[in-house]
Amino acid sequence: MKIIVVFPTRTEARYFSHDAVETAICGVGLTAAAYTTGKLIHERRPDVLILAGIAGVYAGSSLKIGDTVLVASEREADLGFFTAGGFRHLSKLDLDMDFDVNTVLHCPHLPAQPPLPLAHSNSMNAALAPFIDTDGIDIENMEGAAFFHACLQAGQRFYELRSVSNRVTLEDEAWDFDASIRNLTDGLHVLINWLQAEPAQP
Repeated sequence: MKIIVVFPTRTEARYFSHDAVETAICGVGLTAAAYTTGKLIHERRPDVLILAGIAGVYAGSSLKIGDTVLVASEREADLGFFTAGGFRHLSKLDLDMDFDVNTVLHCPHLPAQPPLPLAHSNSMNAALAPFIDTDGIDIENMEGAAFFHACLQAGQRFYELRSVSNRVTLEDEAWDFDASIRNLTDGLHVLINWLQAEPAQP
């Protein structure tokens, strides 16, 4: 099984090493993630692609700093317009235009009994944005929705792993980079071991 793990930054990759797994760095943000994901799929043809990075946790979530999760769904949460009444997501605007907005993207490869807890995520280029709808959402990141979209369009098997490094708040708080990256690394080994333990396909 050819597995490639994609990290947004080299910092997030610094503790990870696995003899049977390739790695790549995509860069921060939705555009960088979309480009690199598509390139990896078409040039390196992995059996499984994993996006791994840190994330912030929303106040309404039961998750806490240090938790590591598999992402079940992603939404590009800052895609929309500011109106006189505030920010409105593109999916909620009545525009006379022919386009399809996928409000929520789901990972179709998660088993009934996943090897790690599941979470729902917002993705955006404007991290910590106070105008974002967080109802039913646990975490936020800056690459996941683009990664989901590129993989779904290409029919690529994929997973996203996130470790919580901070609360999503405008208050001046330190982020727990080192511990969350170590937890991310541990979670990757759990996920990879689970993937490699799968029965061989006939």
